Amino acid sequence: MSRGSGKGLSLKDKLDGNELDLSLCDLNEVPVRELAALPKATILDLSCNNLISLPSDFCSLMHLVKLDLSKNRLQQLPLDFGRLVNLQHLDLLNNRLVTLPVSFAQLKNLKWLDLKDNPLDPVLAKVAGDCLDEKQCKQAAVQVLQHMKAIQSEQDRQRQRKLQAEREMEKKREAEQRAKEAQEKELRKREKAEEKERRRREYDAQKAAKQEMEKKTKKETVHTQKPASTSRPPQPPRHKPSWSRSVLRVLLFVLFCILCTLAACKLTELQHQPLCISVNTLYEDVVAALQNHKTLQNMLQHNSQQ
Repeated sequence: MSRGSGKGLSLKDKLDGNELDLSLCDLNEVPVRELAALPKATILDLSCNNLISLPSDFCSLMHLVKLDLSKNRLQQLPLDFGRLVNLQHLDLLNNRLVTLPVSFAQLKNLKWLDLKDNPLDPVLAKVAGDCLDEKQCKQAAVQVLQHMKAIQSEQDRQRQRKLQAEREMEKKREAEQRAKEAQEKELRKREKAEEKERRRREYDAQKAAKQEMEKKTKKETVHTQKPASTSRPPQPPRHKPSWSRSVLRVLLFVLFCILCTLAACKLTELQHQPLCISVNTLYEDVVAALQNHKTLQNMLQHNSQQ
């Protein structure tokens, strides 16, 4: 480790039992990978270097029991610093820390803590107190852990309240959505019922109009068949004479007239009148023609039999 990054520096040469002293090495970075390869180095001294921050993977060094980071320029600790659950002794003297990460409350084995000469938040500084002797440093560890646990609990409660508020808001949105869907469903149902009622009224109106038309047609038919006055009793319909019957009547009338004329011209004194003479002559000619026609028919019939 080089002196700036730690590369070119043999950590095994610095290891003495379970203690690894990297103080006064002018480090500005922590050689986490090399440190992870030495799990038996449970005591690590990184004091009097130029460290401004610790990498996030520094918290994977869970084998550390004692850690000295005093007299650096640390402005903050990693958010998951509480993963170093085996840490019992922590020296953060003379850095630039203002607050501690909430995960600090998880350092349940921490017994000794020094936060002197840091620009701490007034509340945290009051809780930490001085670390001028062993007793005060132990008391600082207990009080800071309690303080950080209280902060963690409050944050957990706030988180729970936020989650609860989000759940309630989600339930409210779901309830509003269900109410909206129910309202839309009721609206569709009402519209469907109104449409059905409208169609039923149209059907009834059409049926009534059809019945009225049938009744009117039937009434007109009855009025056509009945006489104008409804007070008179119904009379049987009079059949109009057909054309053939009229012709037959005319022929009978003409035949009757001819017979009367023949009778007058044959039996009365009018037979010597010119008109009657013509009628009698015409009558005799017709009779002769009929007789000739009958004689001819008999002859033809006789020939056909031979």
